[in-house]
Amino acid sequence: MDSTETQFTTGTDIDNTDTPRASSTVHQALQLIQSDDSDSKIQAAREIRRLTKTSHRCRRQFSAAVKPLVDMLRSDSVDSNEAALLALLNLAVKDETNKISIVDAGALEPIISFLHSESPTLQEHATAAVLTLSASSINKPIISASGAIPLLVEVLRHGSPQAKADAIKALYNLSTLQDNLSLILEAESIPCIVNLLKTCKKSSNTAEKSSALLESLVGFEKGRTALTSEEGGVLAVVEVLESGSLQSREHAVGTLLTMCQSDRCKYREPILREGVIPGLLELTVQGSPKSQSKAQTLLRLLRESPYPRSEFQPDTLENIVCNIISQIDGEEQSGKAKQMLADMVQVSMEQSLRHLQQRALVCTPTDLPISSCASEVPSK
Repeated sequence: MDSTETQFTTGTDIDNTDTPRASSTVHQALQLIQSDDSDSKIQAAREIRRLTKTSHRCRRQFSAAVKPLVDMLRSDSVDSNEAALLALLNLAVKDETNKISIVDAGALEPIISFLHSESPTLQEHATAAVLTLSASSINKPIISASGAIPLLVEVLRHGSPQAKADAIKALYNLSTLQDNLSLILEAESIPCIVNLLKTCKKSSNTAEKSSALLESLVGFEKGRTALTSEEGGVLAVVEVLESGSLQSREHAVGTLLTMCQSDRCKYREPILREGVIPGLLELTVQGSPKSQSKAQTLLRLLRESPYPRSEFQPDTLENIVCNIISQIDGEEQSGKAKQMLADMVQVSMEQSLRHLQQRALVCTPTDLPISSCASEVPSK
């Protein structure tokens, strides 16, 4: 799994840091950030934030500012905390050396404390900072050892929409360390992840990271139990499988396949109950190569009913699924599968009516705004 960061975009750039004016500005900011005057330090932190928004050269030039900025995080002044935090955030963006230096300078302790700040703004910035710093493989074990995981889950439970989006991505980054998965599970994260999946846009990066994290967590029996015990948990995964991005759908089908492979008798019915068949059939034709393979395997597991075959009429959805699978295994995969997929949709409409009515009773949640973060934390 690739790590994620976040980046903020405000302020005005100085694109060419080689000019005398730019060099003078950098030198002045470095002097001010090391002064004893608190107002001057805040001014300098804001200037560093502005200059490092998009310039990698500036991030290198301001590496000496890391220590005084970290010291500002321990101030009793909220303005000082916020100015320093935003400057450090921008210094860390796409700069591995600065990420490591920030953690080495002791920034984690105050940043972690801001995760449960009464100020929603400070909490958002702190969550974004953890997200950015957690993109470094060297920082990951240090962050998890600092006790950040339970606090990130709390942000996922009670934070603002933006804080939740950044928290799930930070947890995703940390989950690449196998030992952290048990910590994420122990923090009772799955209900929060399910709620986030219900409310975010299924095509968003937030949904992608949420479904990826779920796929990892259901590798544990505790994770599988938590997902099926959560109301609408399996349905949330099915909805991502139906309408998520290609990567999200791959994670969603992987989640359901892991569950079914671990105990087919236990998880077959909960999965079938949520109307997964149409989405799976579509993946066998239109999904990524991995999605197609996983969908075919899951369909085979789901079609193996413990009941006698005579209980099904020849034109039932189950028999159509069996026919499609047999064609997928044959030589004329593409054309046959697409035609049978059309047949399946026609035949399944009446059989799916009760399921659709049940799903219609579920309130349509408000979508979270798509986070601006791509591969790192955005600059401010």
